[in-house]
Amino acid sequence: MATIENIQTAYIDFVLTEGEQPRSVYIFAKKNKMPEEEFYRFFGSFDGVEQNIWTTLALKTIAEIKTQEVWNQYSSREKALSFFYSFFELLKSSRSFVIYSVKRQPKTFTTPQIFIGIKDVFEHFCNDVIVEGLESDELSERKFFTNRYKDALWVQLVFILNLWINDNSAEFEKTDEAIEKGINVTFDLFQRSPIENLVEYGRFLARNGRIKEKISFGNN
Repeated sequence: MATIENIQTAYIDFVLTEGEQPRSVYIFAKKNKMPEEEFYRFFGSFDGVEQNIWTTLALKTIAEIKTQEVWNQYSSREKALSFFYSFFELLKSSRSFVIYSVKRQPKTFTTPQIFIGIKDVFEHFCNDVIVEGLESDELSERKFFTNRYKDALWVQLVFILNLWINDNSAEFEKTDEAIEKGINVTFDLFQRSPIENLVEYGRFLARNGRIKEKISFGNN
């Protein structure tokens, strides 16, 4: 009997082998020796499979970081950093699929359908972190802007994902540097802190900001 996990695994194997989605659910089901209706028990389309894979990656990251003994002692900044470092560490085991999935998306200022799920999960996580930061006075309440804090973190995630896909440095050192500088700058802006980190981050972008293939997952 088919499960969500084995359909995901079979889908990833197919797209990485063939370089494209199956031409039909019938062909995919036949290749994987399952009745076609088994596929439709869980997913309505191949984009639905892909969306679920991305959402699962975010949910798994959040579940893992929340098991850390020090999680409840973390500041909101540290919780955001923990998500970013852990998420990109998790992506290493699926790098070929991530590159395939991202690069096949249209260059648009709206969020592609397959990223709707991960964006919702990520923004819910960020909202909880931000509320904690506001309640502890770690973050500043700003009229009109506080509700956009989570959007700023989504932009950071998209930028760093793009950088990671094109990162050829050993152990993805440039990605780690981008996470550290980017999240610290973002939280400095949330806190009305000095601008030195913003200047330093600007220098980092000037050195590494020329990215071969840009992607844009908008806030719509």
